[in-house]
Amino acid sequence: MAVIDFLKGIAELFALNAEMLSSGLLMTLKLTAISLVFAFFVGIIFGIMSVSKSKVLTTITKVYVYIIRGIPLLVLSFFIYFGLGALVKGGIPKMTAGVITLTLNASAYMSEIVRGGIQAVNRGQMEAARSLGLSYGRSMRMIIIPQAVRVCTPSLINQLIITLKDTTILSTIGIAELVQTGKIIIAANMKSTEMWLIIAVMYFIPITILSLISERLESKLRKGQK
Repeated sequence: MAVIDFLKGIAELFALNAEMLSSGLLMTLKLTAISLVFAFFVGIIFGIMSVSKSKVLTTITKVYVYIIRGIPLLVLSFFIYFGLGALVKGGIPKMTAGVITLTLNASAYMSEIVRGGIQAVNRGQMEAARSLGLSYGRSMRMIIIPQAVRVCTPSLINQLIITLKDTTILSTIGIAELVQTGKIIIAANMKSTEMWLIIAVMYFIPITILSLISERLESKLRKGQK
């Protein structure tokens, strides 16, 4: 009976705050999507630089990756929003600071994913393209990168999942994503157990779907390589 009452309480709490929770989830997905679009292109650029024959480019990439990966995401968000924000007239908007934080963090990992994807493509592909008269840049753009992206797609989806989880950090700078929305609701009704369970489920569903998609793609790639 107590369990049934508890579940009823959760259902009622969700119904009463469905609009706010939906808005928080939408903000979480929006932050994730925008950040990953930017991170994908930045990651490709640094991924290509990391396999370049130029020591300058590879060094720049290594320094970028080491610095970003070496800074905790919470510290990075504070540095961008409070630190850099103090140097900008009017400060940096919360949404902008959040997107920059997630983009920098995700791009450092994506560059390594892209680098691994490029190195997984048979070297003969580049040699064949160059022998046909294609420049290094066109060979990368038309032949190597498309194959590399296909190979590392499961890893890119995994990074999407990680970035989706990382949005929770942005509640600390006041962005009204799902966690921050939950905090606001809890402050009004003090039902923390029920609300955190609701939020956990709201994260669990899309993350599980993405995980299954990643596993399916990985399975298809393995079969294609046999």
